[in-house]
Amino acid sequence: MPQRSVAKKKTFGQWIKSRKGQQAVVIFAFTVVPLILLLTFTYYPFCEMVKYSFYKMKYVGARTFVGFNNYKAVFERDDIVGALKLSLYYMCGSVFQVALALYLATILSFKVKAGNFFKGAMFFPYLINGIAIGFIFKFFFTRGFVFDTVLQWCGFQIDNLPYWLKDQSINNWSLVGTSVWRYFGQNMILFIGAMMSVDETLYEAAQIDGANKFQQFRHIILPSIKTIVTLNIILSITGALSAFEAPYVITSGANGTGTYFVVMNTIAHTNQKVGLASAMAVFLLAIIFVCTILQKLFFRFVFRNANEEDGSKETKVKPQKRKLLKQQKGSDVA
Repeated sequence: MPQRSVAKKKTFGQWIKSRKGQQAVVIFAFTVVPLILLLTFTYYPFCEMVKYSFYKMKYVGARTFVGFNNYKAVFERDDIVGALKLSLYYMCGSVFQVALALYLATILSFKVKAGNFFKGAMFFPYLINGIAIGFIFKFFFTRGFVFDTVLQWCGFQIDNLPYWLKDQSINNWSLVGTSVWRYFGQNMILFIGAMMSVDETLYEAAQIDGANKFQQFRHIILPSIKTIVTLNIILSITGALSAFEAPYVITSGANGTGTYFVVMNTIAHTNQKVGLASAMAVFLLAIIFVCTILQKLFFRFVFRNANEEDGSKETKVKPQKRKLLKQQKGSDVA
């Protein structure tokens, strides 16, 4: 009788060099390693920060457990409450920023002369480092410098112009304008990318029906890019709550321009109140979560008609597909 060949067991080194071993190594590298890095550098520090928020502590030294006293101080300190109110300036600026980006994206999504040049020019500020932008606008708004010089060319007298970075009735709007100038190009490019994915036959059909540009925007473009609109507004509102670079570099938080992050930085690094700064960070995260949920609910309500129209289109298309499949099956049988 023929002898059966006994399969030799592969060693670990041979298994690693085999195809299955290489696949297992790749799967491990792309799943376990990023998960370990995420837990190590994101979730573990976050849990530590939440723990610190219940202590009165400095970076070095003894810790004293104080419970929710740090969270109470967030609502009791005037500088923190005032910094939260400043976020309303940046929220108004973010709404204007998204509206401006949507308007320009709608224009540039159609055939426009030198359209690529305008896209690049408007997106370029987003590529500049935030610290560099801060220094640029610090000189731009300084008394007698660029902005005042341009206004004098237009006929304004320098004595009648306000101090753009000192006058508390105008300085926060100046910083908001800096933020809008930097970020609206990013929103515009996202909008243009979403608009380019819209089927061109819809525009042709709308033009045949006599729809103007505004009607095309309202009934074709806006429902088609509702996901990107929601995303851009969420990102803009989140950025408004965490504004830091412009007020920190341009004014250092002076003259009533200290945003929530600027005050948090001062409390943590200058005053060495790490527990209170951690409580501020946790509280800000809770605000961002609440704002995100409210925005999603709001846009779900706003775009409810568009979702119903999409559903009705699908229900109309399905019977037509079934008829075509039946006809194809009949032709195959014949």
